Amino acid sequence: MTRDIHDRLLTLDSHIDIPWPDRNDFETGSAERQVDLPKLRAGGLKAVCLAAYIPQTRLEDAPRQQAWERVQAMLEVINGLGSEAVSVCASVKAVREAVASGRVAVVPAVENGHALGGDLSRVDRLAAYGVRYMTLTHNGHNDLADAAIPLPALGNDRALHGGLSPLGRAVIARMNETGIVVDVSHAAKTTMMQAVALSSRPIVASHSCARALCDHPRNLDDEQLLSLRDAGGVIQITAMSSFLKPSAQGRASVADLARHVRYVADLIGVAHVGVSSDFDGGGQIEGWADASQTASVTEALRREGFAESELAAIWGGNFLRVLEQAEAR
Repeated sequence: MTRDIHDRLLTLDSHIDIPWPDRNDFETGSAERQVDLPKLRAGGLKAVCLAAYIPQTRLEDAPRQQAWERVQAMLEVINGLGSEAVSVCASVKAVREAVASGRVAVVPAVENGHALGGDLSRVDRLAAYGVRYMTLTHNGHNDLADAAIPLPALGNDRALHGGLSPLGRAVIARMNETGIVVDVSHAAKTTMMQAVALSSRPIVASHSCARALCDHPRNLDDEQLLSLRDAGGVIQITAMSSFLKPSAQGRASVADLARHVRYVADLIGVAHVGVSSDFDGGGQIEGWADASQTASVTEALRREGFAESELAAIWGGNFLRVLEQAEAR
């Protein structure tokens, strides 16, 4: 019963990292990867956002340039995944067409605005690569904004900008103009609230959870969730154990993930919540250890009382709506 429902859904995972350096094993599969084509097929996961992750480095010229070079190399790999079985998609229409034809849809994304190397003009270059969202930060403050988790080793143990920098504000405006969705996962609360107020398009938190259920600095509190709703945005509850429950309570499960989805749906509406794995970037919980086990998430959501139409919204409909609104620029 659950698998039948699951297979009818357009299931989309909004945040997956790509292993780096690339080993050219996405289509053939690898025991070392949580996400590859065989596992996607086995788990009935039809669309994925693959993120080019850029670690935060010092805010100096050479590290900035290295970040820019790395993101281009990673996006070249993501864009090179197209085949008879995989479509790399830069629009919601392309995603729906790929899924309808039985191909896996891959949507390029960027994790950490440090990738820009401090250069506003590079937003347009990312758009040309088909990037559909970018997180403003990762762990550690950068040229654009303050992060939820500072990195004292980089000398930024206290806020640098009080939220967004002037460059960060300009970057958000240009992202709005080029159709790249602003992603506030990893951002400080000051950054997130300012981004919601500034962006002319709905924003997302592509891999975060509810702070009311787990008091972690990476999670969004109720005030943030309400502001996200008011701006038409979406939070994608993620399969990171430390975000789902306190570590003292043991490893989290798909039931914990579904509990966060239910909490958010009850607070701000089912139209503003989705799911993501953060696979190959640290995500892994009981029942969803890799993409092949994706149907267990649908089962956990059904146990929380979500109907099939609500599952369709949670599993991709809400996130695709935000992408589509960004396209209508």
